[in-house]
Amino acid sequence: MELLGTCTALLVIWISFFLLSATWKSKMYRKAKMPPGPTPLPIFGNVLQLKGKYWDQEFSKISEKYGPVFTLYLGMEPVVVLNGYDAIKEALIDQGNDFSARPKLPLADKLNKGGGMQNTQSKHSDYEQAACVSKLPKRRLHHTQRQYVAFLFNAFPAFMEWVPGPHHHMIANYDKCTELVLEEAKEHRATLDPNSPRDFIDCFFIRMDQEKHDEACEFTMEIMVSCCMDLFGAGTETTSSTLKYGLLILQKYPEVEDSLDICFLTLHLIHLLAEKVQEEIDRVVGRSRMPGMADRRQMPYTNAVIHEIQRSLSLVSLSLPHSVVKDTPFRGYIIPKGTTIFPVLTSVLHDGKEFPNPTEFDPGHFLNEDGTFRKSDYFMPFSTVVAK
Repeated sequence: MELLGTCTALLVIWISFFLLSATWKSKMYRKAKMPPGPTPLPIFGNVLQLKGKYWDQEFSKISEKYGPVFTLYLGMEPVVVLNGYDAIKEALIDQGNDFSARPKLPLADKLNKGGGMQNTQSKHSDYEQAACVSKLPKRRLHHTQRQYVAFLFNAFPAFMEWVPGPHHHMIANYDKCTELVLEEAKEHRATLDPNSPRDFIDCFFIRMDQEKHDEACEFTMEIMVSCCMDLFGAGTETTSSTLKYGLLILQKYPEVEDSLDICFLTLHLIHLLAEKVQEEIDRVVGRSRMPGMADRRQMPYTNAVIHEIQRSLSLVSLSLPHSVVKDTPFRGYIIPKGTTIFPVLTSVLHDGKEFPNPTEFDPGHFLNEDGTFRKSDYFMPFSTVVAK
């Protein structure tokens, strides 16, 4: 009898849970004509349904059923996912002004205290998710795992405050980095020459002095520290990962001269370079000077290799989250103001129509038949924005 009673109670709970979920979703869809998506669970949304290690792959699977534009719930908050080049281009370029905002993320607010380039209410808005993820402890944490922790914190901030995990080390790590930036800023302030700025910090101090009587001025010490942290965090993560992955790729293909035209690798200043890349660098740049942007057009093969490294790596697989600035019509749906938007960049970088054999490393994806560099609108390693 006790077993029967327990089973009955569980069945009642399950039915109640199902009805509550269906009712909740129905109300959400009546509230706004949102894109379709899998049925969310109360409180948790669709988080528990994302079982795979890589969310970009999970999103691509979901898009096979619901189309390139669909809705998920991270906790109680809806998120519209854009999968594929056409959907991302239409949103971020064709309707770029409507999708130009950044969502408020609890993780960013906690770390930056509302300041920095990633402050969504500021006119200096960029690199939010990448910067936040890069501030998580890296030891024993894969980039995707750190990204997952960041998503959980943003979806359940109050709950994550009480859950043990690496996110509790963020504040301590961030404070240590802040101290380093402040020390550097003090040295810059003491030696500042307004007529000869040396770097970003000098330029920030000059602008701060120019607007010191403006009560609405955003150029404060707190904002400067946050901006430096954002630039350092986002730039370090993307650059270092690209270099590490590039070296691994070149190490993996030492004998593929026939298919990729890359010869045996050589060790030069700790960097492994393909012979053809090295030859092109030596021929165009030489050994007596540093390379410059003007050299880029004369180095199509090296340029193609770098592009292919970032394409195949797909480091920022979900891009930086956007949000809509107003109730926005999009492909027959209405996306409510403030809704978070996730562009799945991997779906563009690994598009089989644009890049034959998208899972294979091939610099030929960015080379014309005559050996010149081939540009591709599908190359979105970090994101894409509307042209100004």
